[in-house]
Amino acid sequence: MKSGFFFILYNKAIMIVPTLDIISEQKSPLFRIMWVTNAGDLSRRQFDNNISAFHIGGGVVLSVAHNLRLENPILKSIPETIFREEILAKLNDQQKKMFEQSYYLDEVSGMRNIVVNHAPVLQGITETIRSINFDTRWFHLAERNISSPHLIIQFSDQQFYKNSNLTSRFSEYDYFYEPTLNRHTFLLKMKLVKAFYGSDIAVYKIYDTDGDIIESLPFLEPDFEILPDNTQSFYCLQSSPAGFLGRLLNKAQIEGYMDQYQVFNDRIGGNYVLEGYRYLIRGYFRFGSSGAPYIIQNQETGKFKVNAIQSEASPIQLSINNKMEGNFQYVNAIASPLNIIKEELKEIIQNPV
Repeated sequence: MKSGFFFILYNKAIMIVPTLDIISEQKSPLFRIMWVTNAGDLSRRQFDNNISAFHIGGGVVLSVAHNLRLENPILKSIPETIFREEILAKLNDQQKKMFEQSYYLDEVSGMRNIVVNHAPVLQGITETIRSINFDTRWFHLAERNISSPHLIIQFSDQQFYKNSNLTSRFSEYDYFYEPTLNRHTFLLKMKLVKAFYGSDIAVYKIYDTDGDIIESLPFLEPDFEILPDNTQSFYCLQSSPAGFLGRLLNKAQIEGYMDQYQVFNDRIGGNYVLEGYRYLIRGYFRFGSSGAPYIIQNQETGKFKVNAIQSEASPIQLSINNKMEGNFQYVNAIASPLNIIKEELKEIIQNPV
């Protein structure tokens, strides 16, 4: 890459293909998913479970799956019926008192909202919830309409993709300005279509959204090949190193292939196995880049396609002071090729839920 452009000899002429588009806020297909609690209550709305994601067209969005079965450490809002029948009913008198003092009932919404921020009390709530095995995994909270995934799209400009017509269709619940970030944030409702936990890939679909809003979103077409280890023009598209605002496109190199086997902990639903083919990749990745796409560029057209998803870090073990235990350095990444869910993903694209 030179000054953000590729110079390609094509039909005996030099064609300049811009590559900075892929990291532009107006043209990049890289977004974030966050889980929103109290989406319709601006004074109590909460955002959690931040993960990278990307659009592959038609409102279909891909990310990783391993965050879905993690537990929400603190339930900020709970429907009153669930609060009484599934939590209070299992507590002793002292625990009931703690919960009733910590969660205030909003008669209008029928939600119990947390009103404490004292660390020891919060720790007590977390431990109590775990002790009664109340299911706070993110996918389960979505199934029960306690929290729901949303696509987060942010601009320096106040307009949604510089289109006033599209911008006017967002309600006060789907748009807000964040002065501390100097960004205008738009929210799109999403639902989880399918989680391939073994492959560490999750497929979402934007819903309850005008079609032309969805059509305005940049996207990456899937590429289902298993790439050779000498592949050129292979990159990771991820958030900037300093945070989730901004984007980074950096070269990546396939160093090897693996048939993955790793047990992933799930205290409530039972542990499951991450398995299947993976790339071992050398190249910069920031911690928190799970869900970022690995993309390949066609050298003739300059077009990018997505081939794999950043799944996890892969450490090497160092000996420090003649000790190896715990001395890890993370210089490699493990990525899930889309090839491992090829048929299922094609079916979802052709027949979206």
